[in-house]
Amino acid sequence: MYLFSPETLHSITQQATGKPLDEAFNHIRERLDETWPNRIHADKPWIFNNAAGAMGQLKLLYASMSEYIIFFGTPIGTEGHSGRYFADVHDFMIQGEMWTYFEGDLEKTIYLPGDWATLPARRAKGYRAHADTWMLEYARGPIPLMLPTGSFDNIFSNLDLRSMFYLYWTYGKMAISELLKGKI
Repeated sequence: MYLFSPETLHSITQQATGKPLDEAFNHIRERLDETWPNRIHADKPWIFNNAAGAMGQLKLLYASMSEYIIFFGTPIGTEGHSGRYFADVHDFMIQGEMWTYFEGDLEKTIYLPGDWATLPARRAKGYRAHADTWMLEYARGPIPLMLPTGSFDNIFSNLDLRSMFYLYWTYGKMAISELLKGKI
């Protein structure tokens, strides 16, 4: 059912840590395309993303009804709520530092380049991405149910309908393309 392996994505990301950011992004895109030919879209634009109080930007590399892969990050830092999903979310750190905590945690967990953070389905956490923090993010599960968290701030708070349109348009085209290939 799932096309991608979190273990392989983590390994690919680890190979890129320590490189200049553009070089790291290119390395990851090239390795993804070698491992999963004709599935990765390197030509999509960066899109502002306001979700649950945090603002960053994302670049969709792959999307279907059951999986997505994005570059996500911020040059200036952000913090907020992760969202609570029916999907597992994996963040593979490329650059920077991310702090997280789950309900009941009294101390933060710190993630650095090369680390792998996981948000299990039906859980939520607080997070802070410091300035110049970038990651490869992979989610698996019912992806359309995640879209409201990634777009409601754009509708009801900052009125950035342009970013919301690009997110839905790009995701929709990729997901339909995957459906036509038989991938849910």
